[in-house]
Amino acid sequence: MPRLCTRPRLTLLFSIVLCMTLHSQQPQADFMSVDAARPVLQQFPDALPPDLRNATTPEQWAAWVRAQDLSIRQRLALGEEDTLTNLLRFGVTYTSEYQIDREYLSKYGSSTLVNSFAENRANDLVRALASPTASEGMQEMRAFLIQRGYSFKTAPDRARVKQHLLENLAHMRDEFAQFRETLKTADVSTEASLYAKRGISLDTNLWPDYALDRCFRELIKAGLLKPGGVHRIAIVGPGLDFANKENGNDFYPPQSIQPFAVLDSLIRLGLTDPRSFELNTFDISPSVNIHLARAQKNALAGKPYVVQLPWNSAVPFDKEYFAAFESYWESLGNQIGSPVKPVSVPLKLADAVHIRAISIRPDIAAHITPVDMNVVFQRTRAADPRQKFDLIIGTNIFIYYGPFEQSLARANVSAMLNPGGLALSNDKLADQVPSQLEEAFTTVIQARTEPLIIERVYCYRKKP
Repeated sequence: MPRLCTRPRLTLLFSIVLCMTLHSQQPQADFMSVDAARPVLQQFPDALPPDLRNATTPEQWAAWVRAQDLSIRQRLALGEEDTLTNLLRFGVTYTSEYQIDREYLSKYGSSTLVNSFAENRANDLVRALASPTASEGMQEMRAFLIQRGYSFKTAPDRARVKQHLLENLAHMRDEFAQFRETLKTADVSTEASLYAKRGISLDTNLWPDYALDRCFRELIKAGLLKPGGVHRIAIVGPGLDFANKENGNDFYPPQSIQPFAVLDSLIRLGLTDPRSFELNTFDISPSVNIHLARAQKNALAGKPYVVQLPWNSAVPFDKEYFAAFESYWESLGNQIGSPVKPVSVPLKLADAVHIRAISIRPDIAAHITPVDMNVVFQRTRAADPRQKFDLIIGTNIFIYYGPFEQSLARANVSAMLNPGGLALSNDKLADQVPSQLEEAFTTVIQARTEPLIIERVYCYRKKP
C-alpha cells in the first residue's frame, strides 16, 4: 500500500521544491534611480515637467517616475478598448455578419450598408457578452466593461454597452483616417510618435516569432550566439492573444504564444538546454501576469499548457515569405511539447486560416515566471547576479514609446543584461544617449515586393 503512494508524494515534493526554487529566483522589479536616469534626463530636458528641469533630487525623481509609471499603465485600458473594437469588427463566433475591414471602417457613418453591418454586429456582440455561457475571452471582455462602469442586467444597460461599442468604432475610424493622412508625409520618428499616444494592446500573432527564429539563425552564423550560451531569458510584453488586429481570431481561448515560440527556437538551435533554462516575462498588464502565473501553477501540478498556432494566408505577403514561414510553423512547438488536435476554425475562415495546436510539457511551462515590471522605469536589482539575463526580447513594444521613454528602457535593458548579452527588438531604439548597449546586427526579411514590406529585428549587444 505505501508503494502506491510513493509517486504522488514524490511528485508533490518535487512541485513544492520547484515552486520554492522558482520563487527564490524570481527577479524583483525596482524603479531606476535618478543617478541611473541622469544621462537620459540631461539629453531630453524638454521631456521633463517644470519641477524636474532644474531640480532632480532623488525624492522628486521617485515621485515623478511613479506618476509616469501609473500613466503608462493606464494606457492598458485604451488598448483593451481597441481589442474590444477589433472583436466587434472581426469576431466570428458570435455573428454571421460581414467583417468590418479597413475599407468598410472608413465608410462607417456615411454608408447605410456598413452602418447595417455595424449595427447587427453590435447587437450580436452584446448578446454574446451578456450570455451566462460566454467563452473565456468574452467573459474577460465583459469583466473589463463592468469594471469600466457598464452593466448587462437590463435592456437600457445593454443599450448603453452597444452605444459604447459603436462610439469606439467611430473613434477607431477617425483615428485611422488621421493616421493615413499623417503617414503621407511622415518619417519614422513621426510614425513612432503616433504610436506613443495610442493605447497599449496585448494581442499578438506568429509573424514576430518567425522573424526572431530567423534572427537567431543569423546571429549564430555571425558568432553572436553560441551553443548552450542562452540560459536566462526575459521577454518584455509577451502578449495575450484573443481578438487581434489582424483577423479578430476569437475562436480559441486567450493565450500567450511568444515565450513558448522563443524557447522552441532556442532549444531547436542548440542555444538553450531545456533542462536548465529560466525565462521571465516582464509585463505591466495584470491580465497577462495572472494568465502566465496560472499557467505556471497548473504546470507545477502536472498540467500541460495548450497553445493554438493560427496564421492567415490572406495577409498580402509574397509566396516566398509564406513558404519559409510555413516551414517554420510546421515544426513550431515540437521541441517543447507534442501536437494535439486544434480547435475548429469557423467555416467562413477555413480557406485562409491554418492552425496547429501544441500541448506544452509541464516541465517547460513551470519555468516561465511572470514579473510585474514596466521596463521603461524599472529594472531588476543590480546587486543580485541572478537578476541578469543572457537574452532580452521585446517585439511590438517599444513603438508605443517616444525617444525619451525608449532611452530610459534601453538603459534598463542594458542594466539587466550580462556582459555580452543580447537584446532583440523589431523596433529600432532611440540612440541619442550613449549606453553600454550597442547595435550589433540587423536581420532583414522581405515580406512583400510590391509594395515593399520589410521586417527587421535589431540586435543590441551589451559591452563585455
